[in-house]
Amino acid sequence: MHAKTFTCLIPAHNEAARIGAVLAAVRGTCQPAGDCAAPERGLLAEVIVIDDGSDDGTADLAEAAGARTLRLSPNRGKSGALAAGLAMVKTSHVVLLDADLIGLTSGDIARLMAPVVDGRADASLSLRGNAPLIWRMLGVDYITGERVIPMSVIRPLLQQVQGLPGFGFEVFLNEVMRDAHLVVGIVSWPGVISPTKAHKRGAWAGMVQDIGMIGDILRTIGVMTALRQMAFLWRFGRVARLLTVARGI
Repeated sequence: MHAKTFTCLIPAHNEAARIGAVLAAVRGTCQPAGDCAAPERGLLAEVIVIDDGSDDGTADLAEAAGARTLRLSPNRGKSGALAAGLAMVKTSHVVLLDADLIGLTSGDIARLMAPVVDGRADASLSLRGNAPLIWRMLGVDYITGERVIPMSVIRPLLQQVQGLPGFGFEVFLNEVMRDAHLVVGIVSWPGVISPTKAHKRGAWAGMVQDIGMIGDILRTIGVMTALRQMAFLWRFGRVARLLTVARGI
């Protein structure tokens, strides 16, 4: 069996205010000295930031923090940025993180990776503390941007990823995971939040972006497929809730 190796991929657009803290947490998941060039088991081999046409210095901050940085111009949207980044990944697995997370620690990243590192799951998803109430009730956020995924299921589909709507990647990936019959670990991140689009862009612009995101999702998979994905992932969320209760967490 080949050793599992991991690259962290972070798409970013105008996240200068937040990406430094995210990268600090990521660096703590590399070698104890923060060296991602020679990873130990369960640690990161490389950190790649895809700067998607930012104009606020996001790319400069990422490079200063030691991350390999891909600068895209003009803006391609999240799916386009991820397609470009995924084409650079050489490891067996990829750790996907959003660039705007607040409260993220190296321990959170290690816990997200643990089910895959230990062989308990083929992939893993985060459940953030401020995920929508319905996702927390179901025990799974089916559009979370924080995931650990085997590259073997993604590499053959990179051309399709390039053609996805801007926010269609996560639901496309859900379908890939379902078709591949992957076992998915759900990892609770109660101390991690993702700021809303309204918080980052303002109320009106945030609402427009939220509507656009829903439109991208529906153009990618449709309502019935979305429901099937929720049912597929809910099984793993239910297992995660039962384990949490059993451990008294």
